[in-house]
Amino acid sequence: MSDSVALDPVDLQILRLLQNDARTTYRELAAEVGVAASTCLDRVGRLRRSGVILGDQLRLDPAKLGRGLQALLLVQVRPHRRELIGPFVDRIRSLPESRALFHLTGPDDYLVQVAVADAADLQRLVLDEFTSRREVARVDTRLIFQQWECGPLLPPAAN
Repeated sequence: MSDSVALDPVDLQILRLLQNDARTTYRELAAEVGVAASTCLDRVGRLRRSGVILGDQLRLDPAKLGRGLQALLLVQVRPHRRELIGPFVDRIRSLPESRALFHLTGPDDYLVQVAVADAADLQRLVLDEFTSRREVARVDTRLIFQQWECGPLLPPAAN
């Protein structure tokens, strides 16, 4: 069963524009896609209600906030049981250094993107918040040298 929502070309153009700049006004969106501002407002409202648009986010520069070093942590949890996963996920999500958390298949159970001040801060984070946990069997660290935004996210093209 698919959770996808039927989107027409105007909806797709609205989504494309909002992903490039979520602060675009309804008047600007309407002019760009060729509909009335009220129609654009209705369409964006429908996209929000249907769950296509989940929210608006403010992107920050981690380096300008004193977190100039980013890393990916591959974490193996043993035993990989539901009663351990919930508290682990809650704790990792609560850390101010955590940027994203993914539950994976394969030899590693989680991928955590973190932003820290420097190498010493990363070491502290790994030792104090990850490997000190009884359920964490292994943490493999990869530094992020550079990151690019991709997008916009649109449905697959029809064949």
